Amino acid sequence: MISAYSESKYTALIWKGLCTFLMAILLTACSSGSVKRLDANKEVALSDRWNDTDSRLVAEEMVADMLTFPWFRDFNFSQKGNPTIIVQTIRNKSSEHIPVDTFINDIKRSLLRAGKVDFVVSGAEREEVRTEREDQELNAAPDTVAQFGLEQGAGFALSGTINSIVDSNGDQRVSFYQVDLKLINMTTNREVWNGQKKLKKLADKGFF
Repeated sequence: MISAYSESKYTALIWKGLCTFLMAILLTACSSGSVKRLDANKEVALSDRWNDTDSRLVAEEMVADMLTFPWFRDFNFSQKGNPTIIVQTIRNKSSEHIPVDTFINDIKRSLLRAGKVDFVVSGAEREEVRTEREDQELNAAPDTVAQFGLEQGAGFALSGTINSIVDSNGDQRVSFYQVDLKLINMTTNREVWNGQKKLKKLADKGFF
């Protein structure tokens, strides 16, 4: 006769073996996944959150709008060349993490590709360039040294915000994004352009 203790021990061994078997199946399933390369310009929407396609398309549309405003038409190209812009701050005020630097670079690329605007660096990047210039004064050949006092000044300053609102009823979720940008004339403090772009995404329960 099998004692109650032996039966309990036998049952525990069965459960242990079953758990081990299920864990092995789970690990095998997890390890059978694959990775494939995709076109960087192809949207892969794994959620309703802000993604790289949103960043690129919003930048392109807002840049196109910026260049249609009177400030650009009225700029005196014959004397000054292209207008020069400095990016001050674009703040992420949304409820999620948005890589603002990527969005700023998308804006710069769109403007530079159009060939109608020049940029000057700001903040830490500008200080790094000045530090390099100081180092050249001490260590570089005289005829190759970048000169002080010849930096190109910015005529216009770009700044803005990214905001979001998320609404959900349990089965569906709507994510709304609003990007506001403005361009300021550095000499007169006039706001010469104000751009706004809105995005709205609807996701079903299975998506979140």
